[in-house]
Amino acid sequence: MEPVTLRTARLELSAPRTDDVDAIYEACQDPHIQRYTRVPSPYTREDAEKFIGAVAEQWAGEQHRTWVIREGATLVGTIGFYRLDGQGNGEIGYWIAPGRRGGGRLREAANAVIDWAFSPDGAGLTRIEWRAVVGNEASARVARALGFRFEGTLRQALVSANGRDDGWIAGLLKQDERMPRPWPVLGD
Repeated sequence: MEPVTLRTARLELSAPRTDDVDAIYEACQDPHIQRYTRVPSPYTREDAEKFIGAVAEQWAGEQHRTWVIREGATLVGTIGFYRLDGQGNGEIGYWIAPGRRGGGRLREAANAVIDWAFSPDGAGLTRIEWRAVVGNEASARVARALGFRFEGTLRQALVSANGRDDGWIAGLLKQDERMPRPWPVLGD
């Protein structure tokens, strides 16, 4: 599949370009991105260069779809679907650069990619999973705001450069109302 560009009122979601290397490298120096995502740690400029090439290969394949999120000319984060299984399932993942967090950008981008993912002209998904390292409340708050329903804790299920971590899991079905619901791990 060729990369798809999505647009919202203020954002563009598109494949990363070689001129994004510096912005990706800089953002991925953030200790929270290194702690809570699967980016290598420490994160090098070479990792950013490899990421751009990998995304192009992934769009040509069947399992992953990744976009960078831009507000004007500024790269503010990445978002994508991973482990698309051909059976209507996939997992959403995202990060936002420090200094660009807040203001609803991630929620705006996520709604656009979720609409695309559930569309028969997009990925045609039925179920989207969200997973995060236990304690990543910022990511959990976004997922809850998007209408994901908390499903539990997966013991030692998430593997990253930091080793194994317990993970929270939530799901969103195509037919779900995308309204926030209480999540016990967020105290509501």
